[in-house]
Amino acid sequence: MEQSEQNVKKQRPVHLDLQTIRFPATAIASILHRVSGVIMLFAVGILIWLLNESLASAESFAGVQSLFDNFVVKFIIWGILTALGYHLIVGIRHLVMDAGYWEELSSGVSSAKVAIALAVVFSIIAGIWVW
Repeated sequence: MEQSEQNVKKQRPVHLDLQTIRFPATAIASILHRVSGVIMLFAVGILIWLLNESLASAESFAGVQSLFDNFVVKFIIWGILTALGYHLIVGIRHLVMDAGYWEELSSGVSSAKVAIALAVVFSIIAGIWVW
């Protein structure tokens, strides 16, 4: 082994403390985009179940409608809308990047921060609408 390879191996951390690692905005946007996609995968099942129940009869429609008076159900619907909005906003950002724009480091970081800020605004608006 060469001397430079031994120096590199000695400088590598033995234990990574994940609580001290600071992810850039682009990494956070990308990771949350994937998380929101997984949330939406499960949300589709919930939404299809609610639709099926609401279409079964007038009584079941009234039952589904009464569910929306519950805080937990409102919170779940707000979470689904937040995940959908975030996934849509950051997905558009990814499409723009696929078209060849915002690929530089500075514009990529800026677009990630703007996308996250827009998603927060959308989440607040969705929360106001649900409640």
